[in-house]
Amino acid sequence: MATGHWTLATAFCILEFGATVMMYTYRRGFDWVSEYLGIVVSFVLAAAIAGLMVGLGSTLGKKNPTSIKLAPFECGKDPFSLPIGRLAIKFYLTAILFILFDVELVFLYPWAVVYRSMGPSGLIEMLIFLGVLMVGFIYVWDNGALEWQ
Repeated sequence: MATGHWTLATAFCILEFGATVMMYTYRRGFDWVSEYLGIVVSFVLAAAIAGLMVGLGSTLGKKNPTSIKLAPFECGKDPFSLPIGRLAIKFYLTAILFILFDVELVFLYPWAVVYRSMGPSGLIEMLIFLGVLMVGFIYVWDNGALEWQ
């Protein structure tokens, strides 16, 4: 239980020290701190809450492992067999590739908004970007990662 109190006290000390340093820096005339203050406070607060939850869970939670609790759990039923052989990862591979190419193509939208202000150099940069993306797509296709058999 002492570990939980130490974690909570440490989190609050770090939070208070960070706020003190930020306020001192802000009063000294650094305007850039005001722009990033909200982001820093959000990260510190998220870390403090996460640390608090992990600390309280490990401190206050019951620790009574039994053979029943340590057994594999399969939808409320007893497992009928042990996994044998290799696990097919085609679904996961397809999903990861979709996310990869989808995220890369999201970069086209901001480029399309500012295309006219960028001029010919913006077009050349985007063609290079799309060329690299297509080389990756052809590589994935050639290796058979998109085949579902």
